[in-house]
Amino acid sequence: MSSTDATDGVATSRGFGARWQILQPWLSLAVRLAMGIIMIAAAIPKMINIDQSVRAVRAYRLLPEAVVPLVGTALPYLELVFGLILLVGVFVRWSAIVWLVLMAAFVFGVAWAWAKGYSIDCGCFGGGGDVAVGTTNYPEHMLERAGFVALGVFLLVFPRTHASLDAWMKGEPLFSRP
Repeated sequence: MSSTDATDGVATSRGFGARWQILQPWLSLAVRLAMGIIMIAAAIPKMINIDQSVRAVRAYRLLPEAVVPLVGTALPYLELVFGLILLVGVFVRWSAIVWLVLMAAFVFGVAWAWAKGYSIDCGCFGGGGDVAVGTTNYPEHMLERAGFVALGVFLLVFPRTHASLDAWMKGEPLFSRP
């Protein structure tokens, strides 16, 4: 290998690093906004029909009946607030952690219902409750959750995003340059 080949390899690796520094905050912004939109999309149908949200929580048969109405009522409002926090980009790394904890809880709930043989609509984006046997596609729900977990892991590892209140509170520009 000549010295020119070695130099070209270094330049190429530096080029990728420079491109990643430019691309990463944009990718993280897209992931953060997607996560916020997902949370808001999950919250709104539940807020419109709180009774259905309560039925969805009840269908999992995980919580004592005394707390089911509280969880079913509060969950959509918490999802909405969390979605807005993601959209504005405040506490991005902590938001990724909260997202992953929520996804773990949702995965556990779906796995629980699946393992117990319950046939339920998860109620993740409205609806919810017991449904006819054979109408639930648990593998599809788990794949969807795996994608959501991937979003959270990406944002946890790469929390620096454009257009975030985190950057603004640090005195950085909303659209920084590497």
